[in-house]
Amino acid sequence: MAVNVNDTNFENEVLKSDKTTVVDFFATWCGPCRMLSPVLDELSEEHSEIKLCKVDIDRSPELAERFRITSVPTVLFFKGGEVKHKSVGYVEKEDLAALID
Repeated sequence: MAVNVNDTNFENEVLKSDKTTVVDFFATWCGPCRMLSPVLDELSEEHSEIKLCKVDIDRSPELAERFRITSVPTVLFFKGGEVKHKSVGYVEKEDLAALID
């Protein structure tokens, strides 16, 4: 199950996580974001070694700016508090799974 993340809990939920953390930067008005959301949910159910977090860019614009999110959906893969991979736009589940390390 995805964790909703904002400016308040981002550090604890993402940067300090001991798992690879997949962060979905999305907007409620974004069609491709709505298409990608169930794909990410499936991915997190199939890969217990990851943690899925979601950031609504309209509610957390500071986070979007901090990570230079210019298009949604953007998915960042964090490990050890650092961004390891980035995916922009709708991507198939198999392609996202290949980014998990």
